[in-house]
Amino acid sequence: MELRDIEIFLVLAEELHFGRTAQRLHVSQARVSQAIKKQERRIGAELFTRTSRTVYLTEVGRQFRDDLQPVYTGLHDSLERARLAARGITSQLRVSTMPFNVVDLHPYWKAFRARNPQCELQIRPAPFSNLFGRLRAGEMDVLVAWLPVEEPDFTVGPNLCTDSRVLAVAADHGLAGRDSVPLELFADFPHATAPEMPDYWEDSYLPFHTPRGRTIERIQPAANADELINLVGTGEIIHGFPSHVTTYWGMPNVRWLPIPDLSAMTFALVWRTDAENDLIRALADTVRDLGVLHF
Repeated sequence: MELRDIEIFLVLAEELHFGRTAQRLHVSQARVSQAIKKQERRIGAELFTRTSRTVYLTEVGRQFRDDLQPVYTGLHDSLERARLAARGITSQLRVSTMPFNVVDLHPYWKAFRARNPQCELQIRPAPFSNLFGRLRAGEMDVLVAWLPVEEPDFTVGPNLCTDSRVLAVAADHGLAGRDSVPLELFADFPHATAPEMPDYWEDSYLPFHTPRGRTIERIQPAANADELINLVGTGEIIHGFPSHVTTYWGMPNVRWLPIPDLSAMTFALVWRTDAENDLIRALADTVRDLGVLHF
């Protein structure tokens, strides 16, 4: 079995969605289907049950996933260590970022690389789904996340940036002509659902209720940032963001409006306490030395 086919199976077992799996792996949906069918023919049983609406693992698929995951992880790690050693790199640090302003955060990454030339620093956008679960599973070493993060097995490190809030609406939306939007009006319009996110953390991004106690409905799922902003642009939802996104998403079909009664968001380094090592501490020291960015 090819390593790529194994990867396709494991990502589909996590996403349970052919489109999201293809997008995450940068392949076509046909390639995903082909890989799964080939594995099912080889095993002699279905790995997934597909309906017009859902995809889920069969009993054989669950067993195959559980057996295969540690083998794949070990093989992938061995290949990665060999690749790094061939380049004279002795270590690696993987950072996933929730904020979109990766360019603004470059001074931190540049300073860390200068101080730690033996380490390969990887900066990647954080996935939307099961983010804390992915950190716990070791898919990333450090997460740049908004505060508060109140997980007993995580360490919250230094702050990187603080940013005010803006509301994104379609250019022809009923709110588009306003100068700002109070939180109370959020209850009048649909919002995106948050996939597998602790309630307290979701509430800190977008409260579940307005100041008068009205429910702010989440009805539309979004798998990634592109889906999210497209749903805004087509008028299906409204959505709040940290204001730095206005620099990177200059879209004629979207209007950005201040939200005066939502407090600024602060993003910080977060990592598993039991996984802390010299590289994580070195990154935290670098951020502390450079200080917090304000937008």
